[in-house]
Amino acid sequence: MSDEKSLDELRQQIDAVDDKILELISERARCAARVAKVKRSADETVSFYRPEREAQVLQRIKAANPGPLDDEEMARLFREIMSACLALEERQTVAYFGPEGTFTHAAALKHFGHSIHAKPLGAINEVFREVESRVCDYGVVPIENSTEGVVNHTLDSFLHSPLKICGEVEMRIHQHLLSNESESGKIQRIYSHPQSLAQCREWLDAHMPGVERIHASSNADAARRAASEPGSAAIAGEVAVEHYGLQIIQRNIEDNPENVTRFLVIGRHPVAPSGDDKTSLLISAHNRPGSLHALLSPLAKNNVSLTRIESRPSRGINWEYVFFLDVEGHQEEERIRKALAELEQTAQMVRVLGSYPRAVL
Repeated sequence: MSDEKSLDELRQQIDAVDDKILELISERARCAARVAKVKRSADETVSFYRPEREAQVLQRIKAANPGPLDDEEMARLFREIMSACLALEERQTVAYFGPEGTFTHAAALKHFGHSIHAKPLGAINEVFREVESRVCDYGVVPIENSTEGVVNHTLDSFLHSPLKICGEVEMRIHQHLLSNESESGKIQRIYSHPQSLAQCREWLDAHMPGVERIHASSNADAARRAASEPGSAAIAGEVAVEHYGLQIIQRNIEDNPENVTRFLVIGRHPVAPSGDDKTSLLISAHNRPGSLHALLSPLAKNNVSLTRIESRPSRGINWEYVFFLDVEGHQEEERIRKALAELEQTAQMVRVLGSYPRAVL
């Protein structure tokens, strides 16, 4: 009887805490509505979504988190609260590459929360075009995978686009074997995107050596086909489970458990400093000996840390290249401004693609 009484008391405590949470979330929403009113009275064209502000809130929440929930889980909960409150001010329309249930879809939801209008598109350049034309407020596109490398279509789209990088999302990619079959022995074919099949090759060789592997245009398409065909399975992420009603037969079948994909958030407006930022640059050099060294020297001279560099054909002159660089810091910082000023003296072309809050897994 005492245990039942104790359990009842704990449930009453939880109910009381839930009432407090409900009131506090409602108060936050009311504050957000007042913020929207102030913004509208000051500027009719104001952007309600502030990436640097959201990053600062999440950084503060993680630093103050007392547990027992871990930092990432607490940040996810606050992201959804902020997403719902922002929707009261102005619901964002976010384009992303791929159908529903892809990792890019999951990245868009991780960054913006679920209180958005998410618009799937079939090509990366379509995402750029929808944001450029103001049909969508922001876009989410993949940029690189830690095992499969850079996404060239995204890099090439920046060559002729005026859009800015407003944020980044890093996601640890977990691949699951999904099917409506109750046992793996009943599976005769597996659908997935070629990259996902490559990322799970060793597991498939060891556990399903005789099962046919069929390329799909996306993991979402693979899940859709597996859901409608007996004897079929798909390799996809957990978002596909929600959208296509499949069961997870085996979790985390990727060969590399540290497999991470990075996504970029693109928009039309620059982002103010958040306190922990990155800057992406597009640079072209004159075709002569030592040109790459000349590009990198201003960064080293001004103590600017280079975190990534990629080259792509310029598409203007044969055998000439442009370079995409990521550096630590915001373009408004003095050391970054000095480095950019020196780069403009030596480079053929320098473009700041954007400064934005650094992603945290």
